[in-house]
Amino acid sequence: MKIILIGIGGAIGSILRYIVSGLDYKFSYGIFPISTLVVNLSGSLAIGFLWALFEQTATSSNIRMFIFIGILGGFTTFSTFALENFNLIRDGEKNIALLNVLISTIFGILFVFIGYMLAKFLLKLLK
Repeated sequence: MKIILIGIGGAIGSILRYIVSGLDYKFSYGIFPISTLVVNLSGSLAIGFLWALFEQTATSSNIRMFIFIGILGGFTTFSTFALENFNLIRDGEKNIALLNVLISTIFGILFVFIGYMLAKFLLKLLK
């Protein structure tokens, strides 16, 4: 049952990732990998928020796996992030690659923190 839940969640996350992937050419004309950045930052925000929420609620391990491993695992894209940066460096775009690594890493951690704190705040309001 766990494998099925993770697989369904992964399919959902992958489909959402595909939908977001069109942002690159629409907004940056393929110069900056914006869709990967959006996916990774929103995934960071979601995982921080949900982690804090699940700390305060009785949530089954199946639901946690479905969301964290399945949906968010299928949605976020570290391997794509690594490949895009490799290609930027290979193509001589070292500054863009460095900017992407810095923004993704710093803001990814920051978004986890913001999501976590937002959930804690909302939980206090609801009590």
